[in-house]
Amino acid sequence: MRNNTAVASTVLLPFSTVLAQPAITIEVENPVLRPGESTVVTMFAGFESGPFWYAMGGLETDLRTSVGSDGWTDVTLLRPMVGPGTLPGTPSAAGFDEIIAGQLHFPGAEIFADPTNPIAFWQATYTAPSDPASPFDIELETITSRYTVYFYRDDSGSGSQLADLTEGAATIRVIPAPASALVLASGLAAPRRRREPDPTETRDA
Repeated sequence: MRNNTAVASTVLLPFSTVLAQPAITIEVENPVLRPGESTVVTMFAGFESGPFWYAMGGLETDLRTSVGSDGWTDVTLLRPMVGPGTLPGTPSAAGFDEIIAGQLHFPGAEIFADPTNPIAFWQATYTAPSDPASPFDIELETITSRYTVYFYRDDSGSGSQLADLTEGAATIRVIPAPASALVLASGLAAPRRRREPDPTETRDA
């Protein structure tokens, strides 16, 4: 990762937020999971607002996770960041490589980019393993190589905000079920044996 980039903490930024600098943010719907539970993870791209910046253009980033791509499903790009040449990323031992997202902006053809800032561009579901031996954290972090923003609504030109980008970061905590719950579940699942009568016992007539 570049030395001049900071890391953003997990936060959901409302669409009306005005950003002081470009940033990728990572929203984790449920950051604490029990065994077998799932959470939706969404990434947002935000740009430095101002009179010379209109809408997010495109980006290329890698999502690094401490579990690689294990446990991840439903990986997708989100509209409108699904223009030509975009990709949701290739699963790898490090996470997801080469996530490419971007939207079209051709004012001459009456095609205008969505100026939402920040704008959601990627989403996936993570499911915790069913039998973790102990609590553990899944660390998420982006490493970005391209980050462009359109200048004006009526012009298709764009510029890079990569130099000032704050990378995204988040944590998912997996906590095993309490031992008492496991014992209870085991007891409920155990079959009950029928008590056989004792031949030495006598019954009242």
